[in-house]
Amino acid sequence: MKITEVRLGLISVPLRVPFKTALRSVSSVEDVIVEIHTDTGAVGYGEAPPTGVITGDTTGAIIGAIRDHIAKTIIGRDVDDFEDLMIALNACIQKNTSAKAAVDMALWDLYGQLYKIPVYKLMGGAKKSIVTDITISVNDPEEMVRDAQNAIQRGYDCLKVKVGKEPEKDIARLSAIRAAVPKETCIRIDANQGWTPKEAVRILNGMQERGLDLEFVEQPVKAHDFDGLKYVTERSYVPVLADESVFSPQDALTIMQMGAADLVNIKLMKCGGLYPAEKINAIAEANHVQCMVGCMLETKVAIAAGVGLVAAKQNITEADCDSFMYAVDPEMGMPGGFAVNGGVYTLSDKPGLGIDIDF
Repeated sequence: MKITEVRLGLISVPLRVPFKTALRSVSSVEDVIVEIHTDTGAVGYGEAPPTGVITGDTTGAIIGAIRDHIAKTIIGRDVDDFEDLMIALNACIQKNTSAKAAVDMALWDLYGQLYKIPVYKLMGGAKKSIVTDITISVNDPEEMVRDAQNAIQRGYDCLKVKVGKEPEKDIARLSAIRAAVPKETCIRIDANQGWTPKEAVRILNGMQERGLDLEFVEQPVKAHDFDGLKYVTERSYVPVLADESVFSPQDALTIMQMGAADLVNIKLMKCGGLYPAEKINAIAEANHVQCMVGCMLETKVAIAAGVGLVAAKQNITEADCDSFMYAVDPEMGMPGGFAVNGGVYTLSDKPGLGIDIDF
C-alpha cells in the first residue's frame, strides 16, 4: 500500500453556543481535513483545527506545513514501513504539531485498513467503550448552571468546568453548579493557565474547604511555568493535571522528574499525533502517573483518533473528548468511528479509524 497523493480541504464548523475559556471565545471553527490516497484505493483521513493561541498553528501554517514539507516526505512510501514513516514525518519539519497530528492519524487509519483492524485494537485494545466528560464554558453563574443541568439530562455524569477568567467569581460559579447537580456528579475544573501559582493554591484550597469536591484542576498556571506547576501540586488540596505544559514526550519526562503534576493531559494537536502520544503515556505510566486524552475543538475525525487512544491504553483513565458535540451538527457528514450514548462512547470495529466522509 503505497502513498500516491495527499489532498487538503477546509470544513467550516458552526458551534451551537460559543466555546469560552480563560484564553479565548470561539463561535465557529474552520478545520483542515487531510486525505491520504494510496495505490490500493484506500484513503486515510486526518484533521487539524487552527489553535494559534495554544499551539501557534494557524490554518495557513497547517496547510503550508503539509503541502510544502510533509506531503513531499511521505508520497511514494509504503504504509507498511510504519515506523520509518513516522520517524520521517516527525523529522521533516520542526514544531507544526497540528499538521503532523492530522497526517499521523490519517496514516494510522491506513495502517489499520491495511491489516483490517481498528486503530484502537492496533494500539492495544484495552477497552471497547470509554467515558468522557463534557465541558461547561465560562459564563455567568446562572447560564453555567443551566448548561450543567442540561449536560446531566443528556446523560453525562462528569463535568469539566472552565474557570480562571475572574478568580474571585470562580468559587461562586462552582458553588452554584455543585448545588444544582446530583451529589454524585464528578466535577473537574480547567483554569487554562488563568492563575498565578500562589493565587491557584489559595483559590483551590478555598474551593475544597467549601465542599466543592473537585476531582482535579487542569493547568492552573502558565504553560512554561513548570516550577509554578510544581508549587501548586505540592500545596493544593486538589490534584493537578498538566495540559499546556506537556507538548512533547520530553516535556512529560521533565514534569515526571520534577514531580510537577499528578496527572497528564495528552492532546494530539499539541504532541503531533498518536505516535508521540503513545510515548507520553509510556513515560507517565513508568512513573505511576495516569493520563487523560483531551481535545481542541476537533470534529469527529480527530475525536475518533483520540477516543481510540483512550480505548487502547489502560493507563489512560480519563477522557475529555466532547468538542464535536458543540457543533450544530455533531456528525458533520462524518458517520462512524464510535457510537455516542450520553457520556459513553463505544468504538466501531471497522478497520482503521472507522470514519466515513460523506461530503
